Amino acid sequence: MTTEETPETKGVRLTAGDAELTVSPENGCRIGSLRIGGTELLRQGPRFGAFPMVPWCGRTGLGRFRNGGQTHQLPINSPPHAIHGTGRNVAWSPVRTGQSSAAFTYDLADPWPYEGRVTQTFELSPDSATVTMSVETEGDSFPAQAGWHPWFLRNLGDGGADAEIAFDAAWQEERGEDHLPTGRRIAPKPGPWDDCFGMPQGVDVTLTWPGQLELKVTSRTEWVVVYDEQAEAVCVEPQSGPPNGLNLLPRLVTPIDPLELSMTWSWRTLA
Repeated sequence: MTTEETPETKGVRLTAGDAELTVSPENGCRIGSLRIGGTELLRQGPRFGAFPMVPWCGRTGLGRFRNGGQTHQLPINSPPHAIHGTGRNVAWSPVRTGQSSAAFTYDLADPWPYEGRVTQTFELSPDSATVTMSVETEGDSFPAQAGWHPWFLRNLGDGGADAEIAFDAAWQEERGEDHLPTGRRIAPKPGPWDDCFGMPQGVDVTLTWPGQLELKVTSRTEWVVVYDEQAEAVCVEPQSGPPNGLNLLPRLVTPIDPLELSMTWSWRTLA
């Protein structure tokens, strides 16, 4: 177990039982740290933890999307595409903070072409953490996505085994050579993955560190990206639509219909 303070464990610290969750509003309002009984579950570093993907998730093809008759160009930050939204790159403002809950907002701005507000709330209990995100507009309607990109440690240390991933998906979004979904749904293939899966009954993925901890990722949304091609971490990413969703499956945010999404991590120790 580790208890030393790092830059990722500085910020707004929530506690419940032996669970500690730290939100870093100045660094994209990401979860910088999640410790259960003193054991860190997230990969550390300013680019890691668990960051929000908003107002789009994954790759947007060539950084372009349309809204009605207008075509918009986003910055290309993962050539030749735009990836993971802008929310992870800006400071968020606190709305409220307490011992086990907190809320933050930021206003959409350039390079995103539409005005709006994003709110993210965190609720921690001794055996779970729930994060909720909403995207609202009081002006023009626009397509948007929301989701989360956690970097769970592949190995928790103390001589334990690597994490095992278990899920039952109804389909896999076929991935083209450009890393974008082709629009075809195929039978799920074995890993390793950098792929989006469909779960029409809601996202339900289990990470197990044998003999140490079991953690379930659940959400009412039906899309999840699983990425396990990195030695240090595995990612289970609930999101409101597939990659390139601004083009493939646009979901309009309107003054009377905000985009709202939640995700819960729940855990139990196995030791």
